[in-house]
Amino acid sequence: MSENKVIDESKQGEALMLEQPAKPNGKKLFLESYGCAMNFSDSEIVASILKDKGFSTTTDFHEADVIFVNTCAIREGAEQRVRKRLTEYKKAKKTNPDLIVGVLGCMAERLKSQLLEEEKLVDIVVGPDAYRSLPELIEIAETGQKAVNVLLSKEETYADIAPVRLGSNGVTAFISITRGCDNMCAFCVVPFTRGRERSREPETIIKEAQDLFNEGYREVTLLGQNVDSYLWTGGGLKKENITDEELKNATTFSQLLEKVALVNPDLRVRFSTSHPKDMNDEVLYTIAKYDNICSYIHLPVQSGNSRILEMMNRGYTREWYLNRIDSIRKIIPDAGISMDIISGFCSETEEEHQDTLSLMEAVKYDFGYMFAYSERPKTLAERKYPDDVPAEIKSRRLAEIVELQLKHSAYRTKSGVGKVHRVLVEGTSKKSKEELFGRNSQNCVVVFPKENYKKGDYVNVLADNCTGGTLIGKAV
Repeated sequence: MSENKVIDESKQGEALMLEQPAKPNGKKLFLESYGCAMNFSDSEIVASILKDKGFSTTTDFHEADVIFVNTCAIREGAEQRVRKRLTEYKKAKKTNPDLIVGVLGCMAERLKSQLLEEEKLVDIVVGPDAYRSLPELIEIAETGQKAVNVLLSKEETYADIAPVRLGSNGVTAFISITRGCDNMCAFCVVPFTRGRERSREPETIIKEAQDLFNEGYREVTLLGQNVDSYLWTGGGLKKENITDEELKNATTFSQLLEKVALVNPDLRVRFSTSHPKDMNDEVLYTIAKYDNICSYIHLPVQSGNSRILEMMNRGYTREWYLNRIDSIRKIIPDAGISMDIISGFCSETEEEHQDTLSLMEAVKYDFGYMFAYSERPKTLAERKYPDDVPAEIKSRRLAEIVELQLKHSAYRTKSGVGKVHRVLVEGTSKKSKEELFGRNSQNCVVVFPKENYKKGDYVNVLADNCTGGTLIGKAV
């Protein structure tokens, strides 16, 4: 599997640092993030807002005046991990009574009463659309009161806030282009924690990409819960019934992709996450047209069975999804494709699980993100369907999915041996200081001898060997 996961386990709970605080006020912030890339991107917005108020950062929470945990609510395991951390911070308050602890992000709205009143773990609870209010909420908390803002916005995109790049390698960066989601997949809590879908003004995205390139960054990843549904019609919520005239003057995702690609040929462009129903041929042809748009598509399938997909409210069938795969293979022959799959969704039979395995065999994904179904409160599935697949069966099916994906990942990686790959160097290999690593256009990690190359260089590498998920080669 790829080292560049949408949910990167190596970064979960990582303390994030500002390089240079502005106008220090003597207060220190400890900021850690859990969950997806959107959460890490949001933490950069939070850091920017508090930097302007003079906060510096620390990687030691014992030194902090304010602790913020940016949370994920997509799976039960993520919530339990956050709760464990909050318990640690509650203990820290005994030795530092003035310490302020806050929860940001997706757990905020759903668990505000439990976290604030019942378990008394935090002082501040702030939802994803309310980060501008953080300075005022901190001031309230400093008086000993609890502070909450979990209102969801129909307008907020933080387009005017230049994110502070946290824990950056100086080469790759995220750009958030949409917020919220309108899809209402039965298993997903995102529409309830992040609200309705809205797109960000394209010119602000282009400017951010240009600024990043000027600062030395060489790759941007466009982020959103559903990036390929991006549609700019002037602001606010995405319009349900857009007129022909409005559409003529709108910016679609494929048009935005092109605009970002045209910033500079040496700026690589990636995107995540896309929904199959919005992955049209226009997007695929745009990817094929520009060498600097990576030939890599994350296309979550969730299940290989049409009945389960209908229960999940995914908006497509198995056959329709495979048609999208066929189009990708036809238009972008060298494309890398990854997926999300959920094992053991409500009422899933053994035969339906086999349908998922057979779909995987048909596609042979480069890598994937695989989970056992975890019922989330407030979702359609929680309200309508019993979580009736036993845990041991979910685990066994997940193990079979993972085993098969490891086989396919090895197959796809091996197919890159003997080929020359254009690699953007991201840093020094973890295993050897004499080697560099980066990724090719298909998002596969490539390792090669350092020689005179450095971080941020593009290097043509001939792969002559591989492991299960990494290509090994030499610069040519």
